[in-house]
Amino acid sequence: MNLGISYEAVSVLAKWQRFLGRLAKTTAEHMFLVTVSLSLAIAVAIPLGILSARNEAFGNTILGVVGVIQTLPSMALLVFMIPFFGLGAVPAIAALFFYSLLPIVRNTYAGLTQIPKATIESADVLGLGRSARLRLVELPLALPSILAGIKTAAVINVGTATIGALIGAGGYGAPILTGIRLSSIPLILQGAVPAAVLAIVVQFGFAFIERRCVSPGLQSR
Repeated sequence: MNLGISYEAVSVLAKWQRFLGRLAKTTAEHMFLVTVSLSLAIAVAIPLGILSARNEAFGNTILGVVGVIQTLPSMALLVFMIPFFGLGAVPAIAALFFYSLLPIVRNTYAGLTQIPKATIESADVLGLGRSARLRLVELPLALPSILAGIKTAAVINVGTATIGALIGAGGYGAPILTGIRLSSIPLILQGAVPAAVLAIVVQFGFAFIERRCVSPGLQSR
C-alpha cells in the first residue's frame, strides 16, 4: 500500500518536473523572440518617428509603408522571411520586428507633433538648438505617447510570436501546435495560458515604467 502511494507520488512529481522544465524552456524562447525583435524595433522606429515629425512628406511615406506592413497577415509575413533567413528564430524575429514598427513610429510621430507650438517657441527663445530642444523638451513631453506605442508593440509581439513555432522558433507556440495535432486541450493551454499571462505582465511592467520615467504632470494629463 505504502509502496503504491510512493510510486504514485514519484510519478506525479516527475510529471510536474517535466512540465516545469518545458515551461521554462518555452518561456525563455518566447522572451528571446519578443525581447530581441522589440529592441530592434525601438532602435529603428523612434528615429523614424522623429524624422517623420520633422518632415511631413517623409512622415507620410514612412507611416504609409509601416501601415501596409501591419496589414499583412502574420503567417504571410513569416513565410516571406523564410527565403531570406531560413528556418528558426531569425525569420520569426524579423517578422516580429516589422510588426512592431507601426505602433512605435506612429506614437512617436503623434507625441512630437502634438506638442504645443508655444512650448517649442519658448525653447527656441531660451536659445536651445534643435538637438538640445529634442532631447530636453520634445522627447520628455512625447514620452507617454512613445511608451504607449512600445507597450502596444510588445503586447502584439507576445501574441504573434506563438506562430514562430511553425518554423522551428520555439516559444509558447510549440505546445499549442503539438496540442492541435494531438487534439489535446491541456497541451494547448500550456502555451496559451502562459502567453496570456505574459501579455498581462507586460501591461503592468510598462505601467510601472511610466510611473518611474514620466513626469507626474504628464501622467495625470
